[in-house]
This record gives sequence, C-alpha cells and structure tokens, in this order.
Amino acid sequence: MQNTTQTATVDTLNGFLRGEISAVETYRQALDKLQSSPSRVQLEQCRRSHEERVSRLRQEVVRLGGKPEEGSGAWGAFAKLVEGSAKVLGEKAAISALEEGEDHGLKLYRDEIGKLDVTARSVIESEVLPAQERTHQSLSTLKHSFH
Repeated sequence: MQNTTQTATVDTLNGFLRGEISAVETYRQALDKLQSSPSRVQLEQCRRSHEERVSRLRQEVVRLGGKPEEGSGAWGAFAKLVEGSAKVLGEKAAISALEEGEDHGLKLYRDEIGKLDVTARSVIESEVLPAQERTHQSLSTLKHSFH
C-alpha cells in the first residue's frame, strides 16, 4: 500500500512522464516533416534525450510501486499542433513550437519538483532536469539561429 508521499510522488512522476512521451511524439512528427533539414541531427539528439527520460521516469514510477503512464494524455494535442505547424508553416515554426514545449517542460519540472520524495527528487535533480535544460538550450539556440 502506498502512503500519501508515495502517491503524490508517483502522480507527479507520471505527469512528467506524460510530458516526456508527448515530447518524443512531437519530435518524431517534426522530424517526419523536416526530412531534409540541416537541423535534423540536433532534433534527433533531443528526441533521444526525451526517450531516455521516458525510460528513467518509468523506472522511478515502478520503483515506487506505481503504474507508469503509457500515453501522452492531454499533451498529445501539443504534438498535433507542432505537426500542423511543420506541415503548414515550415521549419522555423516547427522549431519555435518545439522550443515552446521545451520551455513548458522546464517550467513543469521546476514547479513540481517539490512534490517528490527525497529519492525521486534526487533522480530528477541529478539526471532528468539537467537533460531537460540541455534540450531546452539546444532548441533555444536553434530557434535563434533562424533570426
């Protein structure tokens, strides 16, 4: 039986997990539309980083006795928005939308980290958040290269 702290931690981790699953979906969709982009290598690296975070967050949820989320939930709508942007507006709009998603993910981690138990918080602070900061910086740099 989970205690209140474990339940809050699992719920928070699953929230992070939904966001990461959405990020992976979003990068995949953007990469499908940006086949010949010079930004592909950078976007692939970001997608792989988010995939690693999905795996790490799932491990943490399981460690706590929870059931990891399988889908992106409401986050899936964001992935569809990026896909539409890439299709209609092109690479610059897709990069901008991806960077917005990175902004939101970074804010979510920073705002919600206090809801985690000590062990999960340590994992987020030492592994997940630094990876999020790197992908955020990567997309921010990429976005500004279009100006």
